[in-house]
This record gives sequence, C-alpha cells and structure tokens, in this order.
Amino acid sequence: MKKIALFLIGFICAFTAQALTIGQMADSAYNKENYRQAIELYNKSIAEEGNSPQIYYNLGNAYFRNDNLGKAVLNYERALRLDPSYTDARHNLEFVNSRIQDRPEDDSSFIGGVHNSILSWFSPNGWATMALVLFIILLMAIAAYIFSRNVALRKTGFFGGIIIMLTLCYCLYLANESAALALSHESAVVIAPSTQLGSAPRASRGQNDKIVTIHEGTRVEIVDSVSTPDDPVSPKWYNVKINNTTKAWLRSSDVERI
Repeated sequence: MKKIALFLIGFICAFTAQALTIGQMADSAYNKENYRQAIELYNKSIAEEGNSPQIYYNLGNAYFRNDNLGKAVLNYERALRLDPSYTDARHNLEFVNSRIQDRPEDDSSFIGGVHNSILSWFSPNGWATMALVLFIILLMAIAAYIFSRNVALRKTGFFGGIIIMLTLCYCLYLANESAALALSHESAVVIAPSTQLGSAPRASRGQNDKIVTIHEGTRVEIVDSVSTPDDPVSPKWYNVKINNTTKAWLRSSDVERI
C-alpha cells in the first residue's frame, strides 16, 4: 500500500512538473546554447499552452541564434502583432533587419511614417483605455463649459474640449486599426534561403519572364493568391507587394504569414 501511494505521488509530481515547465525547459535549452531543442520546445509550448508576446520573442531569439533569420523576423513580428509596444522585440527586429540581404526602401509618406510610429506606442487595449480616459476628460471639459461662471474656465473647457474630442477620435481610430492589424494575416516573411519573384504565377520559362531573387527575412504583403495544382514547382502562388509600388508572384511555400 505504501509503495502504491509513493508511486501515485511520484506520478502526480512528474505530471505536474511536465505540464508546468515546457517554457522553462525551452529557456534552459536556450541558456545551454541548444537552440534547436529550444526551438522545438518553444513551438510545443505555443501549441499546447497558447501564444504570447514573450514566447514569440524567445522563439525569435532562438531562431536568430540558430542562423535562421527569416524565422527570427517572423516571430519578432508576431510578438509585435500582439504587443506593438514590446521594445525588446522591436529592437531585435531592427537589428535582424539590418542583416538581411534585401531590405526594400520605405516609400511611405512622412505623415504615414509618423502615424505608424504612433500606432506602435500601445496595444489595441492600450489605445482603447486611452480613449476612455480622454472621454472622461471630455465630459469634465463639457461640464466646465456649461456650469462654470468663470469666463476663462469656460473658454478653456470649450476649446480644450474640441482638442480633446479630436484626439479622442484619433485614439479610437488607432485602437480600431491596431486591432485589425493584430487579426490580419496579409503580411508574410520569406522563410526560404531565397526565392524568386516573377511576373506570372509560374516557374520561369524563358528570358521574357522577369525574375528577381529575394532572400530570407524579407517582409511582403500578400495581395492575391492562385492555386496551380498541376504546377510541378508549386501548387499555390502569392501575388505580393514588396513596398507600396512593386508587385510580383512567388511560391507560397517560400513565405509564412505573420
């Protein structure tokens, strides 16, 4: 009877330890510089325990240490999708991007760049919270304008209320856009060592086809897709946008959606 009790206690302890330490085992493997095992364990943790900005960040670090820049970029991007204010992930992403062979020039406008920079300050919940705070302040400004007998305070409430209302609308727009980005899967990262961009969804058939080679870690935006089940090269092709002007086709197997 005592042996059975000891066996049950040992079994329960072992099961509990296994259930609680997948991430810790991955961290341990990473610290021991066993990056392949760390990658396997981090992926297992995501599959069994769910994702988080931290786990994607750790997985990106493991891929980077394993010299897989494409997968590193992919997981840093996923971490930032969940938490745009994750500073460590953004710094590491910028560092890895500086090492990839193909980094398209940013041809967005100055205003667009500023807007994207502001968008990265908070998560969707953070922008929603900011909007709620501004709404409360707006009510206070309206109350000051309606009920105050002080002329200066009434002017402050009126003009301040206008500014606060405009800022509130912008925060709501940012919250909506941030939430849409978090749910979007139109962005992708090249994970193959290299892939070819073509003018048509097929393998190159001659000199008339325009072919450009890009390498792992390059970010693209998926515009369209087409299935080609009879194509011996790839059963599916993506029409992608490299920046705001360049579009081309590539094999779907060479990229992974963020």
